[in-house]
Amino acid sequence: MRRPVDELDTPLLQRWRGYFGIHDWIDPFRFYVEYEDASRNNSNYAPDTRDVNSQEILQAIAELYWDDALGGGRPLRVQAGRMAFEYVDRRLLARNEWRNTTNNFQGFRAILGEQRNDWQVDLLALKPVQRLTDEPDEAVHNQWFYGAIGDWRRWSSIVTLKHYYLLLKQQAEGSAVARDIHTVGLRGYGARGKTGLDYDAQLIAQFGSDGPRDHEARAATAELGYTFDHDWKPRLAGFFGYASGDRDPNDASNERFDRLFGFARPWSSRDYIQFENVIAPKKRVEFQPHADVRVDVGWSWYWLASDTDKWSTTNLRDPSGQSGSNMGQEFDARVRFKLGSHTDVAVGYAHFWPGEFTQNQCRDRYSDFFYNEISPRFLP
Repeated sequence: MRRPVDELDTPLLQRWRGYFGIHDWIDPFRFYVEYEDASRNNSNYAPDTRDVNSQEILQAIAELYWDDALGGGRPLRVQAGRMAFEYVDRRLLARNEWRNTTNNFQGFRAILGEQRNDWQVDLLALKPVQRLTDEPDEAVHNQWFYGAIGDWRRWSSIVTLKHYYLLLKQQAEGSAVARDIHTVGLRGYGARGKTGLDYDAQLIAQFGSDGPRDHEARAATAELGYTFDHDWKPRLAGFFGYASGDRDPNDASNERFDRLFGFARPWSSRDYIQFENVIAPKKRVEFQPHADVRVDVGWSWYWLASDTDKWSTTNLRDPSGQSGSNMGQEFDARVRFKLGSHTDVAVGYAHFWPGEFTQNQCRDRYSDFFYNEISPRFLP
């Protein structure tokens, strides 16, 4: 649905990574470097930054680390440089491992505490890095991304709370308008003892300005799962996601939720759907027939939250709302397994049926997506 014509495309994506780090030896100073080379061959389309990013330093981090700076075994880490990481269930801030190229940032990060502590706070002051296919990547000079993310653990045996405040600040430059997008969220997740029940839910509010328009948007996600007491660990789960859309492109307010730097894989295996202007229920089945084999199958339905706003990944829009709101539905299945101790393999398939909006706006034919991933690691 992202392409202007119906045809078969069979690209071969390649991604090479190398990582080197120094820690513990000369504490409090630590250093990390990660290299990436992403390329695409055998495609019908010109290279783009979704798939191609030649010979880049993905991470180059200088860090000061104090093991017990805050007492009680709670460390403090202060980092500077270029970095890539994931937060907030990856829907707002992700490396984006599914795409061939990777999100990263340049700036400063402070981490108070760690996963084993009862609380942790992460502070961010970063510039997003603009990916370029054949030239050195560079920081987006007119943008800053700030964040404060706090985890509160073990205050309850069944829930962890995550509070966060994120600010995307963009200065007007060229065709880019001035933007101040404030994001405030609360997430709760956990498992209900040994009952097999698990859950994850969050509420998100956005406010600020988007050029001459006010920005006011909302989003929410909720998932409930149950794992059966069986050797295969079968899990049934139901998910519901919502992100508001813009009601009127000509008024003084923009209600379209901004997904910031999240990735689309949780919404659609084929990256058709993003965390913007969407209502998306989903059901999923997962099981593990062998220690090294995992299988998951899902079925998703998609509607525009506002039928007068666009479908983000395709830029299709009917400002009149007469084309309907049903984008379609998707079936997906994936098998992941290991070949030896150093190679991971994934084989997947997804089928998309167009809904009323899609049929009226672009095409009424279904589409199929098949993929095979092979990921060897040359060092343990």
